[in-house]
Amino acid sequence: MGQVQSPEQRAASGFNVVVLAGHLSSAPQRRTLASGSELWSFEVTTPTEDGSWSVPVAWFDPATEPAFSAGDEVVVVGTVKRRFFRGAGGTQSRTEVVATDLVPISARQRVKRLLQREAEQLGARSGGALRSSA
Repeated sequence: MGQVQSPEQRAASGFNVVVLAGHLSSAPQRRTLASGSELWSFEVTTPTEDGSWSVPVAWFDPATEPAFSAGDEVVVVGTVKRRFFRGAGGTQSRTEVVATDLVPISARQRVKRLLQREAEQLGARSGGALRSSA
């Protein structure tokens, strides 16, 4: 599984940054892993020109328990990761967004700060070429 990287570590290692805005398709589900880590999993549905897409999201060891319900509109920042695990049929994999931040879309100032931070980190990695328009 691996450690979740900070925004600074992500920016230093490449451009694997995802920002999703949509609504929770179902309430977050909590599991405690054998390692003792806490995993919250949920799906964020985002509207597109071609319909809607549901994206699986994993959030490992959040600082506080997520207080979100199905239907809540959120912004998720994280990275795309392919996770391998043992299942009934052997080794399986899942591609998902590993969240580092989850903010209600209604908290506009928090969303703005989050997006500005990510733009600054990406800009630092690209030599300052990226700027936030927020």
